[in-house]
Amino acid sequence: MDLHTFNALPLPEAERTLLTCCSAPRWARAVATGRPYASTTALHTAAAAALDDADLDAALAGHPRIGDRQAGGQSRREQSGVGDAAADVLAALDEGNRAYEERFGHVYLVCATGRSAEDLLATLRARLSHDPATERAVALTELAAINRIRLDRLLAPAEAVR
Repeated sequence: MDLHTFNALPLPEAERTLLTCCSAPRWARAVATGRPYASTTALHTAAAAALDDADLDAALAGHPRIGDRQAGGQSRREQSGVGDAAADVLAALDEGNRAYEERFGHVYLVCATGRSAEDLLATLRARLSHDPATERAVALTELAAINRIRLDRLLAPAEAVR
């Protein structure tokens, strides 16, 4: 789909489409009602501005753990750098995920596109030292980055997303 097609979608369909990028209904409604967008840059700006702390919990519910071999769809593609990781790195990611979830009460959310398992593990370990408010702000920033990539994929020509 291109931007023109997205702009022309009926509101409920636009919201459903946006929910494939981010499972936060309030965010999807805000972005959908902001249409039409003159450019993808305008869409990105609006999508980032619409995202707030109230959306984080709903969005987190739509994200699997980093390293989850059962992850499907976009998450599987985004975490492709984890697929070839050594068993010890995968075990450390699993242990780190559990520690993170115990500390913060939700999955470790990170923009994984193009990153290796080792890099994601190092980032996870560093983020475990955050206080909850700092970590929530970091997770929201990561969510904005994920949303941007997913919006680009949504609006990309079919040949570009294969």
